[in-house]
Amino acid sequence: MKPTFLNRDLPFIMSMILKDNPDDVRYAIRNSAYDGADAFGIQLCYMKHEYKTEENYKQMFAQACGKPIYITNYRAMQNEGLTDEECAEGLILGLKSGATLADVMGDMFDKGAEMELTKNQTAIDKQMKLIDKIHSLGKEVLISSHICKFTPAEQVLEIAYEQQRRGADVVKIVTAANSDEEQIENLRITALLKKELKVPFLYLSGGTHSKIHRMIGPLLGCVSYLAVLKHDARAIPTQPTVRAAKAVRDNLDYMPEIVY
Repeated sequence: MKPTFLNRDLPFIMSMILKDNPDDVRYAIRNSAYDGADAFGIQLCYMKHEYKTEENYKQMFAQACGKPIYITNYRAMQNEGLTDEECAEGLILGLKSGATLADVMGDMFDKGAEMELTKNQTAIDKQMKLIDKIHSLGKEVLISSHICKFTPAEQVLEIAYEQQRRGADVVKIVTAANSDEEQIENLRITALLKKELKVPFLYLSGGTHSKIHRMIGPLLGCVSYLAVLKHDARAIPTQPTVRAAKAVRDNLDYMPEIVY
């Protein structure tokens, strides 16, 4: 059975790996698996260019032992100066080398679009052509919009519907919360996305008040935890460790009480 991020009851615990060479990626995959990760997010944009080869990718991905692999190839880090077309080519190489799911930026081919979701039809057409190519390889597509500020439910839904329309197998939206009220609202929006969308979603937040959302959101409908093996200089501080996420997912009794 081929790896997939679709059709799963429990949310994945995905270890996000931000390393610049194949050896460190392989070690991180294996150590994350020992801690309980059942998916891996490899951020190819952190890899040095000399290591971005099919052979290295195949050796890295083999360490996942059949578990699904999500790849990003954003414009930042080692990809500074690359065109969006070159970033897209990097995604295709990663998928052909064994990755499962590719992250297509919502403003791909139109850098800097508002809410990181282009409205430029030429860019949209290029995105959808890329998505069709990924699907033709038998792979899966996530569209991401990193808004990074608190966003009302109506706008979140609008973005989610549009990502879904463009062909996303998984919708990804990142907002923020800087108060208890915003964090609670983000939890409500999570439940709303589960009700309204036809595809899985990954709805996250940053900011000072985001840790509860990161821990509880997957139990309310998000397809995955984004976690880290350990907190170091590169790790995103709001992401829980793999062990902490697993403890919450496997032990928190969150289901409504059964009334007889």
